[in-house]
Amino acid sequence: MRHRKAGLKLSRTASHRDAMFRNMVTSLFKHQRIRTTDAKAKELRRWADRIVTLAKRGDLHARRLALAIVREKNVVHKLFEEAESRFSAVAGGYTRVIKIGRRAGDAAAVSIVELVAPAIDGGKTKKKKTDKAKATVPADKTVSDKTTAAEREADARTAPAPAEEKAGGEVDPDESIAARPDEEADPQAVAETAEAENAAETPGAAPPIVDTQPDADKK
Repeated sequence: MRHRKAGLKLSRTASHRDAMFRNMVTSLFKHQRIRTTDAKAKELRRWADRIVTLAKRGDLHARRLALAIVREKNVVHKLFEEAESRFSAVAGGYTRVIKIGRRAGDAAAVSIVELVAPAIDGGKTKKKKTDKAKATVPADKTVSDKTTAAEREADARTAPAPAEEKAGGEVDPDESIAARPDEEADPQAVAETAEAENAAETPGAAPPIVDTQPDADKK
């Protein structure tokens, strides 16, 4: 009976299997994903989950146990630094196996083993998007300001001049005095204007007499 003998033999000796899976688990944590056969991929998950569990513990004894399996120290140090924030939300199943078909030559089933949680990039991508968004906002605002200024200038050019004054501040002589209720009308000027209009309407009438002598000569 084969009791308490978990794991696959894979037609290899014990030392060969251990050396192979130590290399594979080191490559998995170093490159985040590797490609291998289905049988090796399923067995590799046991090794990877054990290393992640040790990294989540984070104490010195767990680090030494991980260093006894993983061959590169920098991979272990990086994994222990990121394990708390990367794998704290899950309590198992840190890897996934994706079948991609069969291998050319011996037609062996091939799969991809990868870590479930994404790698921590320090928020560089988010920062680039934020900077790009901040850079585009002033440009849009400048364009809108220029458009508003151009519209105001065009409205000022096309707006009609005031009825009371022409260009240069000269008063229109055709405008009647009675059309300005805010100004006091001179009775003498109103009478002279009425007499001139009546004389123009009556044909053959003599032109009105205009007094050109100043008041001092009259006295």
